[in-house]
Amino acid sequence: MKLWWFLAILFMAALACARASSPGLTPTASAVLPAGQHSHTLSHDGRERSYILYVPASVNWDQPLPLVFVFHGGSGNAQSAIRMSGFNDVADLNGFLVVYPNGTGRLDENNLLTWNSGDCCAYAQMENVDDVGFVRSIVANLQAQVNIDTRRIYATGLSNGAMLSHRLACEAADLFAAVAPVAGTLNFTPCAPAQPVAIIAFHGTEDQHVPYAGGKGPKSLVDVDFVSVQDSVDFWVSANECDQKTQTNATDQFKHEVWTGCAAATAVELYTISGGGHAWPGGRPGWPGADQPVTSISASSLIWEFFATHPAAPLQPAH
Repeated sequence: MKLWWFLAILFMAALACARASSPGLTPTASAVLPAGQHSHTLSHDGRERSYILYVPASVNWDQPLPLVFVFHGGSGNAQSAIRMSGFNDVADLNGFLVVYPNGTGRLDENNLLTWNSGDCCAYAQMENVDDVGFVRSIVANLQAQVNIDTRRIYATGLSNGAMLSHRLACEAADLFAAVAPVAGTLNFTPCAPAQPVAIIAFHGTEDQHVPYAGGKGPKSLVDVDFVSVQDSVDFWVSANECDQKTQTNATDQFKHEVWTGCAAATAVELYTISGGGHAWPGGRPGWPGADQPVTSISASSLIWEFFATHPAAPLQPAH
């Protein structure tokens, strides 16, 4: 009798192992990541690249997960993007994953890093670093681990990171549903998005690094003639086939303009920060001595509200 029970237990254990290893079943343990920050590296285009993934405890692993990229400004890094934006707090409240990639530089991986956003900036632009391909590699890397909602992948960033967000909307519109440039304009040509991408932008009128009206910033560390905010927004209004008439809400602190009627249910929005400098509204200064952010609005909260209501349009069946 004891032998029979022993054999039965062995049979059930073998059956459980067979089920766990069966290619037709997905083991749930591999689809769940511990809450907190996780540092990752990957090789792309002959370079060792890195990023930080933030997993909030509020993630619902039973559903496909939204993914937000937050790009640091020029000379920053992933850790400075975390501090500057406060996006981890927004993720905690709303249950989405956040990726903070590191750019590249001549020194080690944590110093003076930049992004190749087209006409800017520094090492990444001069070395023609494939940052768009790097971002695609991160998405593929994460998709191999967790269930990413491919209709809800988004990008935002400050300054040079904002410019990379613009470039991603130009070259990776198949991947990103919406982008949110903060204190950075569209400095990539030719910009030919494969499909409409929703845009929400934030820019201060007193920005001395990337001037609101365009041109060379008196405090800029790079010799770049930046495109103006208005020209950048006008491009996306045209590319998304939006109505030219805007809906405007203005206060003493900011002006909020909205272009609707856009293709594929996208939209274009612009927050002009009156007297605002080169900073992340509602966040923290990007570096010691940087401009102080305004506190009248929280860019991170407004960005997520915009992202949450602008998934990518569903794929149309082939005829």
